[in-house]
Amino acid sequence: MTSNSTDPVPPVAWWSVPHMWMVVGGPVVVVIAAIATAVIAVKYQDPVLNKNDYERDLKAAHALEGKAREAALFNMMPAGQARNHATTQVAPPAN
Repeated sequence: MTSNSTDPVPPVAWWSVPHMWMVVGGPVVVVIAAIATAVIAVKYQDPVLNKNDYERDLKAAHALEGKAREAALFNMMPAGQARNHATTQVAPPAN
């Protein structure tokens, strides 16, 4: 008759188990990335635009003529409209 004797496995410290680092390490990396993103967003925030300066520049752009007016108005176009401008059809120049 053979006996199945199993030797008890010695306990292992929690930091030496690789699977534990996968379970805990993933969320820790995400939290660190979120904190870094928040710091960057707060430190390098975009300035608030002055409405009076915008209206002054818009009035000056409307006072121009020809291609200079088109270029000035295009540069002052809102971001959403300017971003989608490439998909609009360009009208042929009037003769």
